[in-house]
Amino acid sequence: MKRTGEIVLGIIGALVYGFLGIIGGAMIWLQNNEALLQESLEEAPQQGGEISAEEFNEVIEVMGSGGTMMLVFSIIAIILGIIAMIFLKGNKRPKVAGIIFLASAVIGFFVFGIIFGIMSGVFYIIAGIMCLARKPKTVIEA
Repeated sequence: MKRTGEIVLGIIGALVYGFLGIIGGAMIWLQNNEALLQESLEEAPQQGGEISAEEFNEVIEVMGSGGTMMLVFSIIAIILGIIAMIFLKGNKRPKVAGIIFLASAVIGFFVFGIIFGIMSGVFYIIAGIMCLARKPKTVIEA
C-alpha cells in the first residue's frame, strides 16, 4: 500500500513547523538587538504613554524564552516528522509513524498554544490518523 498522502501531509506539516522555527529564530535575533527593539517600541503609537524599563526588560525576556522554545520544539518536531516519514516509506511501520505524528502534534499544541498549535499540528494529526486508520487491502483467493 502506498502512503503518499501521509508523506505529503508530513512534509507540509514539517514546512509549517519550519516556518514557526523561523519565527522563533527571529524572536531570538530581535532579543539580541535591543537597540532595534527599543527604537521600534518608541516609534509605535502608545495609548498608555511610554513603556517603562521594567516592562521593556520583561518583553525582551519573554521574547527570548518564547523564541527559544519555539525554535527548539520546531526542530524536534521536524526531526520526528522525518523519522515518521522514513517509517512510512515502503509501508514499514505505519502504526509507529502514526503515533509519532500524533504525539508531535499534541505536544506542539501545548508548547505553541491554541492558535499556533492547531495551525502547526493539523497536518501531523491528519497524517497520524491516516497512518493508524488505513488498513492494507486483503486479497481473497477463490
